[in-house]
Amino acid sequence: MGPVTFRRLLTQYDDFERLFHDPSQATGLSERSVAALREPDWDQVEIELSWYDDTHRHIVTLDDPRYPVLLKETADPPSMLFVHGDVALLSQWQLAVVGSRNPSAPGRDNAYEFARFMARHGIIITSGLAMGIDAAAHQGALAANGKTIAVVGTGLDRVYPAKHRELAHDIVSSGAIVSEFMLGTLPKADHFPRRNRIISGLSLGTLVVEAAVQSGSLITARMALEQGRDVFAIPGSIHNPLARGCHRLIREGAKLVETASDIVEELGAIAEVKQESPLQLSPTEVASSELDADYQLLLSCLGYDPIEIDSLVIQSGLTAETVSSMLLLLELDGRVASLSGGRYIRVSD
Repeated sequence: MGPVTFRRLLTQYDDFERLFHDPSQATGLSERSVAALREPDWDQVEIELSWYDDTHRHIVTLDDPRYPVLLKETADPPSMLFVHGDVALLSQWQLAVVGSRNPSAPGRDNAYEFARFMARHGIIITSGLAMGIDAAAHQGALAANGKTIAVVGTGLDRVYPAKHRELAHDIVSSGAIVSEFMLGTLPKADHFPRRNRIISGLSLGTLVVEAAVQSGSLITARMALEQGRDVFAIPGSIHNPLARGCHRLIREGAKLVETASDIVEELGAIAEVKQESPLQLSPTEVASSELDADYQLLLSCLGYDPIEIDSLVIQSGLTAETVSSMLLLLELDGRVASLSGGRYIRVSD
């Protein structure tokens, strides 16, 4: 049964044992559900419960104090959450990061660096363990030694896609994997919209990195709006089909994002409204004295006049790959701006 039917039964029965004794009296149940309740497969129930004997595996019901408040506020919260990892993270402030399964290289880099920046500032990164943007967001959070949550459309004993088995293991070690589906549940197309409402429902806001006009990421964004959460979108080239979904969201009222610090400031403001004590974040701007030696060196090579990346490589003595990665992080931090022709300019100290 779905979460709406389950909640209706909660109001009808103060003791669910009565439901099993005479399910035909329950309102709105199909004949199939009534038959299943009359003869439950208790052996399968025991197998399911025994999997959660592990201290790192949890079943969280709607009346469990560990059930995340933000998700419970939504129109159709899951009846139960199955969690593998740190269950306490579900109630901490999160940013959902979603996007294309086949992103461009810059899109993947943006997801990775935005997530790394946010995780470094104490925000938990929540996504769906899918290929592309989802994976890059999880990896970025882990690279910052931050926390990340993966919401999946299968049972917790499955990893989909299978190539993310190692990533899933890393997430469990430093975060949590969450599902509303029973063990053994295989991936099905209709599971992913259900998963998406949990991703947005857990989070203060949703960041869309790259998305085509017909995209599951846009479904997640619209669910976030329906749940009263903020939506952020990164703009892109008008010639990039994966930017069109973001552009549509911006036209519909999503917040245009140029730097990760824009989101940090916004989430801090939202969190202060949501709770009595404000969200505890590190300072948005990192003082130059706190940057490591390589960043100090690169900043010293950057002036307030445009300079090409090749010149920065020559002046700094760093590799092109290292310079590109550092420039992206400095851009996310609002210290550097990128210009046409692969040029960069320093915009703050």
